[in-house]
Amino acid sequence: MSSTMIDALFEKILKKSLSRREFFKLNAGAALAAAAGGFPAMSPRDASAAAAPNIAVVTGSPGAATRAAVEMLGGMGAFVKKGSKVVIKPNMSFARGLESGTNTHPEVVRELVAMCRQAGASRIRVLDHPLRPNELCIQEVKDACRVFGDDRMVHALEDKEFYREVAIPGARTFKKTDVMRDVLEADVLIAAPVAKSHSSTGVSLSMKGMMGLIYSRDVMHYLHDLNTAIVDLCSFLRPRLVVIDGSRVLSTNGPGGPGKVLRMDTVIASRDMVAADAQAVSMFEWYGRHMEPRQVKHIRIASERGLGRMDLSRLNVGKKSV
Repeated sequence: MSSTMIDALFEKILKKSLSRREFFKLNAGAALAAAAGGFPAMSPRDASAAAAPNIAVVTGSPGAATRAAVEMLGGMGAFVKKGSKVVIKPNMSFARGLESGTNTHPEVVRELVAMCRQAGASRIRVLDHPLRPNELCIQEVKDACRVFGDDRMVHALEDKEFYREVAIPGARTFKKTDVMRDVLEADVLIAAPVAKSHSSTGVSLSMKGMMGLIYSRDVMHYLHDLNTAIVDLCSFLRPRLVVIDGSRVLSTNGPGGPGKVLRMDTVIASRDMVAADAQAVSMFEWYGRHMEPRQVKHIRIASERGLGRMDLSRLNVGKKSV
């Protein structure tokens, strides 16, 4: 197989899913090249990963859309291996009820847990540091996950004994903080925020949501530029998978509401937290208008610092309904 043919087929992989005939044509050509000392033959898993979109956008019920979005990225097995310790970080900061749009939909969290278990995770923790009375905030997610028979799974961690101080290498302003020990010991971090507005940062999505994994957020608000501090934190806490719950979008008066809640029935998933947040900013309404990702300061800074990509025109966005 010539290098021109190889390049053409790899371009097809990057742009769309291969047909069965095209896949076997590519793999056969790769095998011949390997025999000639070129490169190793591509496995079906490699081809699947290469064909996955940068961002998956699925409309449907929260649980079904969550599963479909992760499957578009290669399935949970692409992120969680057998024996992995996993932390899932949803929004569980308020006790206002499901329709307020302040917390991640319990069905999104439950589906993520189910997929992690199916992928062979040895331990799964669903964690947040709520802003309101702990048990009230986490109750809906706790009830949803009770089906798995593990009462140690969902926690609101308030005591400092559950945290450990860490330095943030390369930070511009937020140079150290106390991070949940479970997160530091985890093999895989999954961000599962709800899409909502925020009075200080414009939006609260996966990047802003990392603040729920540290002990003290006050120092970020009062002693630093908040947006720069968020990017500093995300340079240390980088989820392997981001799943944004857009089933209900709190488009005004976030993060705690009450505000205008849009029923969007959408889930966004990506390996890239900057790209996932950029997609949510671009496709939902905020404060009665539409915004571009560059208008959100922490998304723009994160892109400039190489933490991810916000230029959606250069990304492959896969869409489907379930």
